[in-house]
Amino acid sequence: MPYLPNDREYRAMPMLAHLENEDTEYRVEGYATTFEDPYLLFSWEGVDYFETIDRNAIDENTIMDDVIFQYDHQGMVYARMHNNTLQVSSDDHGLKVVADLSKTADARNMYENIMSGNVYQMSWAFTVDKDEFDKDTHTRHIKHIKKMYDVSAVSIPANPSTEISIAQQRIQGAMEELRQELVERERKIKTLKILAEVYK
Repeated sequence: MPYLPNDREYRAMPMLAHLENEDTEYRVEGYATTFEDPYLLFSWEGVDYFETIDRNAIDENTIMDDVIFQYDHQGMVYARMHNNTLQVSSDDHGLKVVADLSKTADARNMYENIMSGNVYQMSWAFTVDKDEFDKDTHTRHIKHIKKMYDVSAVSIPANPSTEISIAQQRIQGAMEELRQELVERERKIKTLKILAEVYK
């Protein structure tokens, strides 16, 4: 199956770093992802495949016109950039999220779930327009994020096979290219051996 660069991808962080801010009630902070920090995507045929996000993958060309804060990437919107209840920014560590969950009863209920520890993971949805695959380390390097759609508190990360399906297609595509290169190289070597025998 071909890799489609406009397909939306989802990644979950193991922990939502929720912090109660002294100045603003119902405020939560966390990181939707970290930079330059390889994480395991999946294992395939006994080989581990990784992914890392470049420190400069999110820049002024990344479309972030109205990112929203949801639960499990669907349904209710608890905060959004459009009304200044959500801030999403890059720092040296990663993609930082600050959400004001004070504006609606549903948002305040989400805050209570986060602060109680019932919800402690975070995920984000995005599309990629530039990446590279390192065949030696089996690592996909995301070089630039085209568009960011949402950041979400999540009950549990999505099924790993769903969560990483696009990246898996990309990596499997790169591995297929490598296999084809090896097949072509072997064909050329075989042809040269035949010619060498003929013209001895």
